[in-house]
Amino acid sequence: MGLLSRAVPGLLVSAALLLPGANATAGDQPRDPLFRARLLYNQRQFQAAVEAAEEASRNPAYADGADLIAARAYLEHYRETGVPDHLERARERLRRINPQRFTPRERSEFIVGLGEALFFDDASGAAADVFESVLASEELDLEGRERVLDWWASALDRDARPRPDLERQVVYQKIQDRMTQELASNPASSTAAYWVAAAARGQGNLQAAWDAVQAGWVRAPLAPDHGAALRGDLDRLVQRVIVPERARILAQPPETLLAEWERFKEKWNK
Repeated sequence: MGLLSRAVPGLLVSAALLLPGANATAGDQPRDPLFRARLLYNQRQFQAAVEAAEEASRNPAYADGADLIAARAYLEHYRETGVPDHLERARERLRRINPQRFTPRERSEFIVGLGEALFFDDASGAAADVFESVLASEELDLEGRERVLDWWASALDRDARPRPDLERQVVYQKIQDRMTQELASNPASSTAAYWVAAAARGQGNLQAAWDAVQAGWVRAPLAPDHGAALRGDLDRLVQRVIVPERARILAQPPETLLAEWERFKEKWNK
C-alpha cells in the first residue's frame, strides 16, 4: 500500500546548508576551506565538498563543522547512488561530531543529517521523530522547512505501510493534521498540498484524496516555482495510484476517470 513518496532518489530533499554570502560562484574560490565546502555542497558538487571539508578538518577549530558538511555530502552521494560505503562514511562523521560546539543553525543541520541517516537505515519511525524535533526550529528558512517536512512525512509513510490497518490510519491522520495546519499558515506549501492528498489515499479515503489533488492543483501557482513541481507530483499520484484504485471502487474504466482528470487540468492550466 505504498504511496508515491516524494523523498526518493532523484529528488533533492535535504535541507540546504546555506550561509550568508553563499551566493558566490565556484570561480570565486574562497580561501576559507569550510566556507568553500559549504558553497560546493549548495552547488551539489558533493565530492568536491567532501574534499574541501577534509581540508578544513585539519584545523581543530573547524573539525566539527567540516564533518557535518562531509556527512551531509556523503548522504547525498548515498541517496543518488545507493553505494553502502557512502552511508557508512556519513555515519562515521556524524558519530564523531561534538554538537555542543555548534551554532543553532548548525545544530539544526546536524539533526537533519541524523534523520536522513536513520531514514536510509530503514529506521523510519525514529527518523520521523528526529525530523519532527527540528520542524519547530526558527533556524530553518522556508525552503529548508519544506524539505524537512517532506522528509518527516515520507518517513512516517514508510513506517506506516507494514502496520495493521488501525495503526496505519492513525499515522496517516497525523500526517494529514500536520499538513492541514501547514496549509493554514502557508498556503503556498507544495509539500503540504501533496501530502494532504497522499495521506487521504493512505487512509483509503479516495474521494478526499481526489478532492485534495484538485485543490492542490489550483493552489499550485502560489509556490515559488509557480507549481511546476507540485503539479508533476500530483499528476503522478493521480495517474499511478488514485485513478486505478478509485476506478476499482467505482466500477468504472480507468480511462473514464483519467479523462475527467484531464478535463479538470485543462480548465486550470495556463
